[in-house]
Amino acid sequence: AFPLEDVRDPTGAGDTFAGGFLGYLAATGNRSPEAMKQAIIFGSVMASFTVEAFSLDRLRILDYKEIQARFAEFKRLTHFEDV
Repeated sequence: AFPLEDVRDPTGAGDTFAGGFLGYLAATGNRSPEAMKQAIIFGSVMASFTVEAFSLDRLRILDYKEIQARFAEFKRLTHFEDV
């Protein structure tokens, strides 16, 4: 999980992880070990946004730049190479 200072509502985090993980794999069409690592990060990143607010509130205002920035930060924290 991506480390956060403030968790508002964990409801739906697992579903969001699954959606992000599977959505990433479906969008790329790639099932390699590297793609699986990227999908894990993507699912975790999406779940981390979900817990920041109640229900879908945080996801409704989320933009792609925020996703990219958190993906890069989580990649750095996990030390996955070439992801």
